[in-house]
Amino acid sequence: MCETIEDTGGKEEKSMKKKITYSDEPIRAKVIKDFLPEPEDLVMKDEKVKVTIALSKKSIEFFKTEAKRFDTNYQKMIRNLLDIYVAEYEAGKRVS
Repeated sequence: MCETIEDTGGKEEKSMKKKITYSDEPIRAKVIKDFLPEPEDLVMKDEKVKVTIALSKKSIEFFKTEAKRFDTNYQKMIRNLLDIYVAEYEAGKRVS
């Protein structure tokens, strides 16, 4: 069953009084090539090697606290930090 303004007891707004006039003009839209990658291409697959490393308690506490703040894994943060360091170091070696 369709409700009307009278059914709900609400007041009619000005925007509801305005009549919409549609034209017969063509829609100016064009089809574009699908540029989105496949879902499986969005999964980053880095080759990982497990290592054992002794870090200071202070460092681990820092990364665990920050990881909690950003809802992520502290080991992932350490791994990303090392990856960024390596990329910057290698980029600097090429410039020199």
